[in-house]
Amino acid sequence: MENELATEAAQVIADLTGIASHDYALTLGSGWGEAADLIGETVAEIPAEKVPGFSSSGIAGHSGTLRSIALESGHALVLGARTHFYEGKGVDAVAHGVRTAAAAGAKVCILTNGCGSTVAEWGPGTAVLISDHINLTAVSPLHGANFVDLTDLYSRRLRELARTVDPHLPEGVYAQFPGPHYETPAEVRMARTLGADLVGMSTALEAIAARAAGMEVLGISLVTNHAAGISSDSLNHTEVLEAGSAAGPRISRLLAEIVSTIR
Repeated sequence: MENELATEAAQVIADLTGIASHDYALTLGSGWGEAADLIGETVAEIPAEKVPGFSSSGIAGHSGTLRSIALESGHALVLGARTHFYEGKGVDAVAHGVRTAAAAGAKVCILTNGCGSTVAEWGPGTAVLISDHINLTAVSPLHGANFVDLTDLYSRRLRELARTVDPHLPEGVYAQFPGPHYETPAEVRMARTLGADLVGMSTALEAIAARAAGMEVLGISLVTNHAAGISSDSLNHTEVLEAGSAAGPRISRLLAEIVSTIR
């Protein structure tokens, strides 16, 4: 059923954009939105509610539209209407964006987010390549006996291409919590003990669905804050958005340059 909805959505996107197939998919999280204006020429921009299974984002920092962008190497579908697990719409709604992108023809999926850091040296504004993840949501976007290998979920090839743009990009393990509340200091210590360098409320479930759909995945996080207990500062969403906004022009240029290297 979820794949039928994705196929229907992909057809609507093709009809509304006039682009029969898209080669790349980008989900732009908090702080990353300006990249859509830099990676190429916008062919069409669609309000999310016009596409089956999508709705306008109720989360500050997300555009609520889908954009078709012409690149030198093809077309990119930019998903600005991300559904987060904490919105209570179910895991299939979370995975719908990447499933639709796959149905639209995308072979490469780029997932970005704003997140907290458990590494003291990675302060707000740091861009980090995701090398692996820990799914702490207690759910999977897959149903039934669907045994997908996640050994190399986050593509080494794509990370190496990203480092041709910025050789100093660090990489780390991302832990997805269910949210919407921020993690407690004890939960952050747990995540760090498990091996997490980054903590947030998105990305892992989408990455699993993308791999199951046959896409190559690149994940990039923007550190918007130190996770709870790593510094003495308290956390609030306004400051997260401010940190993302401050870093936005720089990281958007970085992402646009990375996209230009991918074939």
